[in-house]
Amino acid sequence: MGERESMEFDVVIVGAGPSGLATAIRLKQLAIETDREINICIVEKGSEVGAHILSGAVLEPRALDELIPDWQKRGAPLNTQATQDSFIYLTENSAHSLPTPLQMKNHGNYIISLGNFCRWLATQAEELGVEIYPGFAAAEVLYDGNDRVIGIATGDMGIDKNGNPTETHAPGVELHASYTLFGEGCRGSLTKTLIQKFNLDVGSDPQTFGIGIKELWEVSADKHNRGSITHTVGWPLDNHTYGGSFIYHLEENQVALGFVIGLDYQNAYLSPFDEFQRFKSHPSIRPILEDGRRISYGARALVEGGFQSLPKLFFPGGALIGDSAGFLNVPKIKGTHTAMKSGMIAAEAVFSALTAEPMPLEISTYAELLKQSWLWSELKTVRNIRPSFRWGLWGGIAYSAIDTYLLRGKAPWTLRNHADHTRLHKVTQSKKINYPKPDGKITFDKLSSVFLSNTNHEENQPTHLILKDEHVPMAINHPDYGGPEARFCPSGVYEYVEHQGKTRLQINAQNCIHCKTCDIKDPTQNIDWTVPEGGGGPNYPNM
Repeated sequence: MGERESMEFDVVIVGAGPSGLATAIRLKQLAIETDREINICIVEKGSEVGAHILSGAVLEPRALDELIPDWQKRGAPLNTQATQDSFIYLTENSAHSLPTPLQMKNHGNYIISLGNFCRWLATQAEELGVEIYPGFAAAEVLYDGNDRVIGIATGDMGIDKNGNPTETHAPGVELHASYTLFGEGCRGSLTKTLIQKFNLDVGSDPQTFGIGIKELWEVSADKHNRGSITHTVGWPLDNHTYGGSFIYHLEENQVALGFVIGLDYQNAYLSPFDEFQRFKSHPSIRPILEDGRRISYGARALVEGGFQSLPKLFFPGGALIGDSAGFLNVPKIKGTHTAMKSGMIAAEAVFSALTAEPMPLEISTYAELLKQSWLWSELKTVRNIRPSFRWGLWGGIAYSAIDTYLLRGKAPWTLRNHADHTRLHKVTQSKKINYPKPDGKITFDKLSSVFLSNTNHEENQPTHLILKDEHVPMAINHPDYGGPEARFCPSGVYEYVEHQGKTRLQINAQNCIHCKTCDIKDPTQNIDWTVPEGGGGPNYPNM
Protein backbone atom coordinates (compact mmCIF):
# COMPACT_ATOMS: atom_id res chain seq x y z
CA MET A 1 0.00 0.00 0.00
CA GLY A 2 2.98 2.33 0.25
CA GLU A 3 4.92 3.91 3.08
CA ARG A 4 3.14 6.41 5.32
CA GLU A 5 4.84 9.73 5.83
CA SER A 6 4.96 11.08 9.36
CA MET A 7 4.78 14.57 10.84
CA GLU A 8 5.75 15.63 14.35
CA PHE A 9 3.75 17.99 16.59
CA ASP A 10 3.57 18.82 20.25
CA VAL A 11 -0.22 18.32 20.26
CA VAL A 12 -2.57 16.66 17.77
CA ILE A 13 -6.30 17.28 18.12
CA VAL A 14 -8.86 15.05 16.40
CA GLY A 15 -11.92 17.06 15.33
CA ALA A 16 -12.43 20.76 14.56
CA GLY A 17 -15.55 21.15 16.66
CA PRO A 18 -16.04 23.59 19.56
CA SER A 19 -13.93 21.55 22.00
CA GLY A 20 -10.99 20.93 19.64
CA LEU A 21 -10.84 24.53 18.43
CA ALA A 22 -11.16 25.94 21.97
CA THR A 23 -8.34 23.63 23.12
CA ALA A 24 -6.04 24.79 20.33
CA ILE A 25 -6.79 28.48 20.91
CA ARG A 26 -6.23 28.25 24.67
CA LEU A 27 -2.97 26.31 24.20
CA LYS A 28 -1.67 28.95 21.80
CA GLN A 29 -2.71 31.73 24.18
CA LEU A 30 -0.76 30.08 27.01
CA ALA A 31 2.26 29.62 24.73
CA ILE A 32 2.22 33.28 23.73
CA GLU A 33 1.83 34.43 27.34
CA THR A 34 4.96 32.48 28.33
CA ASP A 35 6.92 33.06 25.12
CA ARG A 36 6.99 29.37 24.21
CA GLU A 37 6.46 27.62 20.90
CA ILE A 38 3.84 24.84 20.78
CA ASN A 39 3.08 23.15 17.47
CA ILE A 40 -0.58 22.16 17.21
CA CYS A 41 -2.37 20.27 14.46
CA ILE A 42 -6.12 19.66 14.12
CA VAL A 43 -7.43 17.00 11.73
CA GLU A 44 -11.06 17.23 10.59
CA LYS A 45 -12.86 14.54 8.60
CA GLY A 46 -15.32 17.02 7.05
CA SER A 47 -14.47 18.58 3.69
CA GLU A 48 -14.12 21.91 5.54
CA VAL A 49 -14.43 23.08 9.12
CA GLY A 50 -18.17 23.10 9.92
CA ALA A 51 -19.16 20.65 7.17
CA HIS A 52 -20.14 18.00 9.74
CA ILE A 53 -21.25 20.35 12.52
CA LEU A 54 -24.94 20.24 13.36
CA SER A 55 -26.71 21.62 16.39
CA GLY A 56 -29.89 23.52 17.24
CA ALA A 57 -28.24 25.84 18.31
CA VAL A 58 -28.56 28.25 21.20
CA LEU A 59 -25.18 29.33 22.53
CA GLU A 60 -24.56 30.31 26.12
CA PRO A 61 -21.51 32.58 25.70
CA ARG A 62 -19.91 31.88 29.11
CA ALA A 63 -16.92 29.88 27.81
CA LEU A 64 -16.52 32.17 24.79
CA ASP A 65 -16.36 35.21 27.10
CA GLU A 66 -13.50 33.52 28.95
CA LEU A 67 -11.65 32.34 25.84
CA ILE A 68 -11.99 35.37 23.56
CA PRO A 69 -13.35 38.31 25.61
CA ASP A 70 -13.37 40.66 22.59
CA TRP A 71 -15.32 38.25 20.39
CA GLN A 72 -17.78 40.93 19.32
CA LYS A 73 -14.99 43.12 17.98
CA ARG A 74 -13.53 40.08 16.21
CA GLY A 75 -16.78 39.48 14.33
CA ALA A 76 -18.05 36.28 15.95
CA PRO A 77 -21.24 35.20 14.15
CA LEU A 78 -23.54 35.67 17.15
CA ASN A 79 -26.12 37.76 15.32
CA THR A 80 -29.42 36.95 17.04
CA GLN A 81 -29.99 37.42 20.75
CA ALA A 82 -32.63 35.26 22.40
CA THR A 83 -35.65 37.47 23.12
CA GLN A 84 -38.41 35.16 24.34
CA ASP A 85 -38.90 31.58 25.53
CA SER A 86 -41.95 29.34 25.17
CA PHE A 87 -42.43 25.82 26.52
CA ILE A 88 -45.46 24.04 25.08
CA TYR A 89 -47.19 20.71 25.61
CA LEU A 90 -48.78 19.35 22.43
CA THR A 91 -51.68 16.99 22.04
CA GLU A 92 -52.64 15.82 18.56
CA ASN A 93 -54.81 18.88 17.88
CA SER A 94 -53.99 21.43 20.56
CA ALA A 95 -51.10 23.30 22.24
CA HIS A 96 -50.87 24.24 25.93
CA SER A 97 -48.31 26.65 27.40
CA LEU A 98 -46.31 25.42 30.39
CA PRO A 99 -43.95 27.36 32.66
CA THR A 100 -40.48 27.46 31.09
CA PRO A 101 -38.10 25.32 33.21
CA LEU A 102 -35.31 27.30 34.87
CA GLN A 103 -32.56 25.61 32.84
CA MET A 104 -34.32 26.42 29.55
CA LYS A 105 -34.49 30.19 30.06
CA ASN A 106 -32.25 31.83 27.46
CA HIS A 107 -31.81 35.45 28.50
CA GLY A 108 -28.29 36.49 27.43
CA ASN A 109 -27.91 33.61 24.95
CA TYR A 110 -27.67 33.65 21.15
CA ILE A 111 -29.34 31.66 18.37
CA ILE A 112 -26.53 30.66 16.01
CA SER A 113 -25.37 28.35 13.27
CA LEU A 114 -22.84 26.19 15.12
CA GLY A 115 -21.15 25.33 11.83
CA ASN A 116 -20.53 29.01 11.09
CA PHE A 117 -19.38 29.58 14.68
CA CYS A 118 -16.81 26.78 14.28
CA ARG A 119 -15.63 28.29 10.99
CA TRP A 120 -15.04 31.57 12.83
CA LEU A 121 -13.25 29.79 15.71
CA ALA A 122 -11.03 28.09 13.12
CA THR A 123 -9.93 31.48 11.73
CA GLN A 124 -9.07 32.59 15.29
CA ALA A 125 -7.01 29.42 15.78
CA GLU A 126 -5.20 29.78 12.45
CA GLU A 127 -4.32 33.39 13.20
CA LEU A 128 -2.54 32.08 16.30
CA GLY A 129 -0.59 29.56 14.20
CA VAL A 130 -2.66 26.39 14.60
CA GLU A 131 -2.48 24.06 11.58
CA ILE A 132 -5.90 22.72 10.56
CA TYR A 133 -6.25 19.92 8.01
CA PRO A 134 -9.86 19.44 6.84
CA GLY A 135 -10.69 16.51 4.59
CA PHE A 136 -8.48 14.10 6.55
CA ALA A 137 -10.18 11.42 8.63
CA ALA A 138 -8.35 10.14 11.71
CA ALA A 139 -8.68 6.40 11.11
CA GLU A 140 -6.25 4.81 13.56
CA VAL A 141 -4.75 5.49 16.99
CA LEU A 142 -0.99 5.00 17.08
CA TYR A 143 0.73 3.44 20.11
CA ASP A 144 4.31 2.85 21.15
CA GLY A 145 5.57 -0.46 22.53
CA ASN A 146 4.29 0.44 25.99
CA ASP A 147 0.72 1.18 24.85
CA ARG A 148 1.17 4.93 25.12
CA VAL A 149 -0.81 6.92 22.54
CA ILE A 150 1.72 8.67 20.28
CA GLY A 151 -0.65 10.14 17.68
CA ILE A 152 -3.05 9.12 14.93
CA ALA A 153 -2.92 8.04 11.30
CA THR A 154 -5.26 9.42 8.67
CA GLY A 155 -7.04 6.99 6.38
CA ASP A 156 -5.68 5.95 3.00
CA MET A 157 -7.30 7.66 0.02
CA GLY A 158 -8.08 5.88 -3.25
CA ILE A 159 -8.88 2.35 -2.03
CA ASP A 160 -11.57 0.47 -3.98
CA LYS A 161 -14.48 -1.55 -2.59
CA ASN A 162 -12.36 -4.69 -2.48
CA GLY A 163 -9.56 -3.02 -0.53
CA ASN A 164 -7.19 -2.60 -3.48
CA PRO A 165 -5.37 0.65 -4.29
CA THR A 166 -6.66 2.60 -7.31
CA GLU A 167 -4.71 4.98 -9.55
CA THR A 168 -5.62 7.83 -7.17
CA HIS A 169 -4.27 5.97 -4.13
CA ALA A 170 -2.45 8.01 -1.51
CA PRO A 171 -1.39 6.41 1.78
CA GLY A 172 -2.48 8.00 5.04
CA VAL A 173 -0.19 10.21 7.08
CA GLU A 174 1.02 9.52 10.61
CA LEU A 175 0.72 12.53 12.90
CA HIS A 176 2.90 12.03 15.98
CA ALA A 177 2.50 14.10 19.13
CA SER A 178 3.55 14.33 22.73
CA TYR A 179 -0.18 14.41 23.56
CA THR A 180 -3.21 13.59 21.41
CA LEU A 181 -6.65 14.95 22.27
CA PHE A 182 -9.83 13.40 20.93
CA GLY A 183 -12.68 15.83 20.21
CA GLU A 184 -14.56 13.66 17.71
CA GLY A 185 -17.97 14.56 19.10
CA CYS A 186 -20.69 12.11 20.06
CA ARG A 187 -19.74 8.41 19.72
CA GLY A 188 -16.35 9.07 18.17
CA SER A 189 -15.04 6.06 16.25
CA LEU A 190 -11.52 6.27 17.76
CA THR A 191 -12.86 7.28 21.17
CA LYS A 192 -14.79 3.99 21.27
CA THR A 193 -11.56 2.04 20.86
CA LEU A 194 -9.76 4.11 23.51
CA ILE A 195 -12.56 3.61 26.04
CA GLN A 196 -12.37 -0.13 25.46
CA LYS A 197 -8.56 -0.41 25.44
CA PHE A 198 -8.00 1.63 28.61
CA ASN A 199 -11.26 0.61 30.39
CA LEU A 200 -12.15 4.28 30.72
CA ASP A 201 -15.80 3.52 31.49
CA VAL A 202 -15.14 1.34 34.52
CA GLY A 203 -17.00 2.87 37.47
CA SER A 204 -19.25 5.06 35.31
CA ASP A 205 -22.74 4.40 33.95
CA PRO A 206 -23.19 3.46 30.29
CA GLN A 207 -23.33 6.52 28.06
CA THR A 208 -26.83 7.31 26.76
CA PHE A 209 -27.83 9.23 23.65
CA GLY A 210 -30.53 10.98 21.68
CA ILE A 211 -30.94 11.58 17.97
CA GLY A 212 -31.47 15.15 16.85
CA ILE A 213 -33.00 15.76 13.41
CA LYS A 214 -32.96 19.31 12.07
CA GLU A 215 -34.24 21.32 9.15
CA LEU A 216 -33.48 24.91 8.26
CA TRP A 217 -36.36 26.84 6.70
CA GLU A 218 -36.79 30.24 5.13
CA VAL A 219 -40.27 31.43 6.13
CA SER A 220 -42.41 34.39 5.10
CA ALA A 221 -41.66 37.61 6.99
CA ASP A 222 -45.05 37.70 8.73
CA LYS A 223 -44.37 34.24 10.27
CA HIS A 224 -40.88 35.20 11.47
CA ASN A 225 -40.14 36.40 15.00
CA ARG A 226 -36.39 36.96 15.30
CA GLY A 227 -34.97 35.80 18.64
CA SER A 228 -37.97 33.62 19.50
CA ILE A 229 -37.26 30.23 21.09
CA THR A 230 -39.91 27.52 21.42
CA HIS A 231 -39.59 24.03 22.82
CA THR A 232 -42.38 21.46 22.79
CA VAL A 233 -42.99 18.13 24.49
CA GLY A 234 -45.80 15.64 24.05
CA TRP A 235 -47.33 14.74 20.68
CA PRO A 236 -46.39 12.99 18.45
CA LEU A 237 -44.48 10.96 21.08
CA ASP A 238 -46.26 8.94 23.72
CA ASN A 239 -45.68 9.78 27.38
CA HIS A 240 -43.13 6.97 27.79
CA THR A 241 -40.77 8.20 25.06
CA TYR A 242 -38.31 10.98 25.90
CA GLY A 243 -38.07 13.78 23.37
CA GLY A 244 -39.35 17.06 22.05
CA SER A 245 -38.88 19.79 19.50
CA PHE A 246 -37.08 23.09 19.12
CA ILE A 247 -38.06 26.07 16.95
CA TYR A 248 -35.46 28.85 16.80
CA HIS A 249 -35.99 32.04 14.78
CA LEU A 250 -32.65 33.28 13.44
CA GLU A 251 -31.86 36.30 11.27
CA GLU A 252 -32.92 36.70 7.60
CA ASN A 253 -36.34 35.05 8.04
CA GLN A 254 -34.72 31.72 8.80
CA VAL A 255 -36.13 29.21 11.27
CA ALA A 256 -34.17 26.23 12.62
CA LEU A 257 -36.52 23.52 13.75
CA GLY A 258 -35.84 20.03 14.85
CA PHE A 259 -36.78 17.08 16.95
CA VAL A 260 -34.77 15.15 19.55
CA ILE A 261 -35.72 11.63 20.64
CA GLY A 262 -33.93 9.71 23.38
CA LEU A 263 -32.36 6.57 21.96
CA ASP A 264 -33.69 4.64 24.94
CA TYR A 265 -37.06 4.50 23.15
CA GLN A 266 -38.72 1.10 23.38
CA ASN A 267 -41.12 0.73 20.43
CA ALA A 268 -39.35 -1.18 17.64
CA TYR A 269 -41.70 0.42 15.09
CA LEU A 270 -40.74 3.99 16.00
CA SER A 271 -38.95 6.02 13.31
CA PRO A 272 -37.36 9.26 14.63
CA PHE A 273 -37.33 10.78 11.12
CA ASP A 274 -41.04 10.14 10.63
CA GLU A 275 -41.90 11.40 14.12
CA PHE A 276 -40.24 14.70 13.17
CA GLN A 277 -42.13 14.90 9.87
CA ARG A 278 -45.39 14.16 11.70
CA PHE A 279 -44.63 16.88 14.26
CA LYS A 280 -44.46 19.50 11.49
CA SER A 281 -48.05 18.70 10.53
CA HIS A 282 -49.39 19.86 13.93
CA PRO A 283 -51.97 22.66 13.56
CA SER A 284 -49.80 25.05 15.61
CA ILE A 285 -46.57 24.23 13.71
CA ARG A 286 -47.65 23.82 10.10
CA PRO A 287 -48.72 27.47 9.62
CA ILE A 288 -45.17 28.67 10.43
CA LEU A 289 -43.82 26.66 7.49
CA GLU A 290 -46.58 27.19 4.93
CA ASP A 291 -45.38 29.41 2.05
CA GLY A 292 -41.83 28.75 3.31
CA ARG A 293 -38.93 26.85 1.79
CA ARG A 294 -36.81 24.07 3.32
CA ILE A 295 -33.13 24.98 2.85
CA SER A 296 -31.19 22.25 4.62
CA TYR A 297 -31.53 18.96 6.48
CA GLY A 298 -29.31 16.96 8.81
CA ALA A 299 -29.19 14.66 11.81
CA ARG A 300 -26.75 13.86 14.60
CA ALA A 301 -26.68 11.76 17.72
CA LEU A 302 -26.08 13.64 20.96
CA VAL A 303 -24.83 12.52 24.36
CA GLU A 304 -27.41 12.51 27.15
CA GLY A 305 -25.77 10.48 29.93
CA GLY A 306 -24.39 13.51 31.76
CA PHE A 307 -22.39 13.48 34.96
CA GLN A 308 -22.78 9.80 35.92
CA SER A 309 -21.78 8.59 32.44
CA LEU A 310 -18.54 10.58 32.19
CA PRO A 311 -15.67 8.14 31.60
CA LYS A 312 -12.15 8.53 32.89
CA LEU A 313 -10.91 11.42 30.75
CA PHE A 314 -7.19 10.73 30.34
CA PHE A 315 -4.91 7.83 29.43
CA PRO A 316 -1.21 7.45 28.57
CA GLY A 317 -0.47 10.10 25.95
CA GLY A 318 -3.87 11.72 25.58
CA ALA A 319 -7.33 12.73 26.74
CA LEU A 320 -11.00 13.01 25.74
CA ILE A 321 -12.61 16.44 25.29
CA GLY A 322 -16.09 17.75 24.48
CA ASP A 323 -18.78 15.30 23.49
CA SER A 324 -16.24 12.52 22.97
CA ALA A 325 -16.44 12.42 26.76
CA GLY A 326 -20.07 13.54 27.08
CA PHE A 327 -20.27 17.06 28.53
CA LEU A 328 -23.73 18.01 27.20
CA ASN A 329 -26.03 19.68 29.73
CA VAL A 330 -29.29 17.92 28.77
CA PRO A 331 -31.80 20.06 30.75
CA LYS A 332 -30.31 23.19 29.19
CA ILE A 333 -30.20 21.46 25.77
CA LYS A 334 -26.75 23.00 25.40
CA GLY A 335 -23.32 21.50 24.97
CA THR A 336 -21.23 24.09 23.13
CA HIS A 337 -20.20 26.12 26.18
CA THR A 338 -19.44 22.94 28.13
CA ALA A 339 -17.49 21.38 25.24
CA MET A 340 -15.43 24.56 24.88
CA LYS A 341 -14.76 24.74 28.62
CA SER A 342 -13.61 21.11 28.74
CA GLY A 343 -11.15 21.89 25.92
CA MET A 344 -9.89 25.01 27.67
CA ILE A 345 -9.30 23.05 30.88
CA ALA A 346 -7.57 20.27 28.93
CA ALA A 347 -5.36 22.91 27.27
CA GLU A 348 -4.19 24.17 30.67
CA ALA A 349 -3.40 20.63 31.80
CA VAL A 350 -1.56 19.81 28.56
CA PHE A 351 0.41 23.05 28.74
CA SER A 352 1.58 22.19 32.26
CA ALA A 353 2.53 18.70 31.08
CA LEU A 354 4.45 19.96 28.03
CA THR A 355 6.48 22.33 30.18
CA ALA A 356 7.23 19.82 32.95
CA GLU A 357 10.54 17.97 33.31
CA PRO A 358 10.13 15.12 32.62
CA MET A 359 6.83 15.22 30.74
CA PRO A 360 4.26 13.06 32.56
CA LEU A 361 2.88 9.95 30.91
CA GLU A 362 -0.71 10.97 31.73
CA ILE A 363 -2.36 14.41 31.94
CA SER A 364 -4.02 13.64 35.26
CA THR A 365 -4.27 17.34 36.19
CA TYR A 366 -7.03 17.60 33.56
CA ALA A 367 -9.47 15.75 35.84
CA GLU A 368 -8.32 17.72 38.89
CA LEU A 369 -8.79 21.09 37.17
CA LEU A 370 -12.16 19.99 35.82
CA LYS A 371 -13.45 19.21 39.31
CA GLN A 372 -12.57 22.77 40.39
CA SER A 373 -14.45 24.37 37.48
CA TRP A 374 -17.99 25.63 36.93
CA LEU A 375 -18.39 22.89 34.30
CA TRP A 376 -18.19 20.13 36.90
CA SER A 377 -20.69 21.74 39.28
CA GLU A 378 -23.05 22.59 36.38
CA LEU A 379 -23.24 18.95 35.26
CA LYS A 380 -23.38 17.53 38.78
CA THR A 381 -26.32 19.76 39.73
CA VAL A 382 -28.53 18.52 36.86
CA ARG A 383 -27.36 14.89 36.88
CA ASN A 384 -30.72 13.39 37.89
CA ILE A 385 -33.03 15.27 35.53
CA ARG A 386 -32.64 13.27 32.30
CA PRO A 387 -32.73 9.85 34.04
CA SER A 388 -35.92 10.84 35.87
CA PHE A 389 -37.87 10.61 32.61
CA ARG A 390 -37.79 6.81 32.97
CA TRP A 391 -41.00 7.54 34.94
CA GLY A 392 -42.62 9.03 31.85
CA LEU A 393 -43.13 12.63 30.74
CA TRP A 394 -45.13 13.83 33.73
CA GLY A 395 -43.07 11.87 36.25
CA GLY A 396 -39.91 13.38 34.77
CA ILE A 397 -41.30 16.92 34.79
CA ALA A 398 -42.50 16.53 38.39
CA TYR A 399 -39.17 15.11 39.59
CA SER A 400 -37.23 17.79 37.69
CA ALA A 401 -39.20 20.55 39.40
CA ILE A 402 -38.55 19.02 42.84
CA ASP A 403 -34.85 18.48 42.03
CA THR A 404 -34.40 22.03 40.71
CA TYR A 405 -36.48 24.15 43.11
CA LEU A 406 -36.53 22.16 46.36
CA LEU A 407 -33.36 20.06 46.31
CA ARG A 408 -31.46 22.63 44.19
CA GLY A 409 -29.55 19.82 42.49
CA LYS A 410 -28.17 18.54 45.79
CA ALA A 411 -30.10 15.28 46.08
CA PRO A 412 -28.09 12.73 48.12
CA TRP A 413 -28.77 10.11 45.42
CA THR A 414 -27.80 9.66 41.79
CA LEU A 415 -30.19 8.07 39.31
CA ARG A 416 -28.49 5.46 37.14
CA ASN A 417 -28.29 5.25 33.34
CA HIS A 418 -28.77 2.11 31.20
CA ALA A 419 -27.42 1.44 27.71
CA ASP A 420 -29.87 2.52 24.99
CA HIS A 421 -29.60 -0.61 22.84
CA THR A 422 -30.89 -2.74 25.74
CA ARG A 423 -34.14 -0.76 25.90
CA LEU A 424 -35.62 -1.70 22.52
CA HIS A 425 -38.59 -4.06 22.74
CA LYS A 426 -39.18 -6.86 20.30
CA VAL A 427 -41.99 -6.48 17.75
CA THR A 428 -44.20 -8.82 19.80
CA GLN A 429 -44.16 -6.18 22.57
CA SER A 430 -44.33 -3.15 20.25
CA LYS A 431 -47.24 -1.23 18.76
CA LYS A 432 -47.26 -0.52 15.01
CA ILE A 433 -47.20 3.16 14.00
CA ASN A 434 -48.83 4.24 10.75
CA TYR A 435 -46.93 7.26 9.51
CA PRO A 436 -48.67 9.44 6.89
CA LYS A 437 -47.14 9.76 3.44
CA PRO A 438 -45.09 12.95 2.97
CA ASP A 439 -46.81 15.77 1.09
CA GLY A 440 -43.60 17.21 -0.41
CA LYS A 441 -44.43 20.68 0.94
CA ILE A 442 -44.18 20.46 4.72
CA THR A 443 -43.28 16.80 5.16
CA PHE A 444 -40.70 14.91 3.13
CA ASP A 445 -39.12 11.52 2.55
CA LYS A 446 -35.61 10.48 3.61
CA LEU A 447 -33.95 10.55 0.20
CA SER A 448 -35.04 14.08 -0.75
CA SER A 449 -33.87 15.14 2.72
CA VAL A 450 -30.45 13.52 2.32
CA PHE A 451 -30.11 15.40 -0.98
CA LEU A 452 -30.40 18.69 0.97
CA SER A 453 -27.57 17.64 3.29
CA ASN A 454 -25.14 17.69 0.32
CA THR A 455 -23.92 14.25 1.38
CA ASN A 456 -21.31 12.71 -0.87
CA HIS A 457 -19.05 9.68 -0.61
CA GLU A 458 -16.67 8.23 -3.16
CA GLU A 459 -18.76 5.21 -4.20
CA ASN A 460 -15.85 2.91 -5.02
CA GLN A 461 -14.47 2.67 -1.50
CA PRO A 462 -14.79 0.05 1.25
CA THR A 463 -17.98 0.53 3.25
CA HIS A 464 -17.41 2.39 6.50
CA LEU A 465 -20.44 0.66 8.08
CA ILE A 466 -19.18 -2.73 9.17
CA LEU A 467 -21.33 -5.65 10.28
CA LYS A 468 -19.41 -7.65 12.89
CA ASP A 469 -21.47 -10.70 11.87
CA GLU A 470 -23.28 -10.49 8.53
CA HIS A 471 -25.78 -13.17 9.57
CA VAL A 472 -27.20 -11.24 12.54
CA PRO A 473 -29.60 -8.94 10.60
CA MET A 474 -31.59 -11.83 9.17
CA ALA A 475 -31.10 -14.16 12.16
CA ILE A 476 -32.09 -11.70 14.91
CA ASN A 477 -32.79 -8.07 13.93
CA HIS A 478 -35.36 -8.75 11.22
CA PRO A 479 -37.39 -11.55 12.85
CA ASP A 480 -37.18 -10.28 16.45
CA TYR A 481 -37.19 -6.49 16.01
CA GLY A 482 -38.75 -6.05 12.57
CA GLY A 483 -35.57 -4.73 10.98
CA PRO A 484 -35.18 -1.56 13.13
CA GLU A 485 -32.11 -0.35 11.18
CA ALA A 486 -34.43 0.81 8.40
CA ARG A 487 -36.33 3.00 10.90
CA PHE A 488 -33.72 4.38 13.29
CA CYS A 489 -31.44 5.56 10.47
CA PRO A 490 -32.57 9.06 9.36
CA SER A 491 -30.97 8.86 5.90
CA GLY A 492 -32.06 5.58 4.29
CA VAL A 493 -28.74 3.80 4.69
CA TYR A 494 -30.25 0.51 5.86
CA GLU A 495 -32.87 -1.16 3.73
CA TYR A 496 -34.37 -4.65 3.85
CA VAL A 497 -34.94 -5.72 0.27
CA GLU A 498 -36.49 -8.80 -1.34
CA HIS A 499 -34.54 -10.60 -4.03
CA GLN A 500 -35.70 -13.86 -5.60
CA GLY A 501 -38.01 -14.53 -2.67
CA LYS A 502 -35.34 -13.87 -0.05
CA THR A 503 -35.04 -10.85 2.24
CA ARG A 504 -31.63 -9.34 2.93
CA LEU A 505 -30.19 -6.19 4.49
CA GLN A 506 -28.80 -3.72 1.97
CA ILE A 507 -26.43 -0.99 3.18
CA ASN A 508 -26.51 2.22 1.11
CA ALA A 509 -23.36 3.67 2.69
CA GLN A 510 -23.25 6.62 0.28
CA ASN A 511 -26.39 8.04 2.03
CA CYS A 512 -24.69 8.17 5.45
CA ILE A 513 -24.82 11.59 7.15
CA HIS A 514 -22.51 10.46 9.97
CA CYS A 515 -25.12 10.69 12.73
CA LYS A 516 -23.82 7.46 14.41
CA THR A 517 -27.33 6.37 15.48
CA CYS A 518 -26.84 2.88 13.99
CA ASP A 519 -23.73 2.30 16.09
CA ILE A 520 -25.70 3.22 19.23
CA LYS A 521 -29.21 1.82 18.79
CA ASP A 522 -28.62 -1.49 17.00
CA PRO A 523 -30.08 -3.97 19.56
CA THR A 524 -27.39 -6.56 18.82
CA GLN A 525 -24.54 -4.00 18.72
CA ASN A 526 -23.52 -5.56 15.41
CA ILE A 527 -22.87 -2.32 13.48
CA ASP A 528 -19.47 -0.65 13.78
CA TRP A 529 -19.39 2.90 12.41
CA THR A 530 -15.90 3.72 11.15
CA VAL A 531 -14.63 6.72 9.17
CA PRO A 532 -14.96 6.74 5.38
CA GLU A 533 -12.45 8.56 3.18
CA GLY A 534 -11.71 12.05 4.45
CA GLY A 535 -14.03 14.70 3.05
CA GLY A 536 -16.93 12.24 2.69
CA GLY A 537 -20.31 12.72 4.33
CA PRO A 538 -22.56 15.76 4.65
CA ASN A 539 -21.57 19.29 3.69
CA TYR A 540 -23.75 21.46 5.90
CA PRO A 541 -23.55 25.10 4.79
CA ASN A 542 -24.89 26.80 7.94
CA MET A 543 -26.33 24.21 10.31
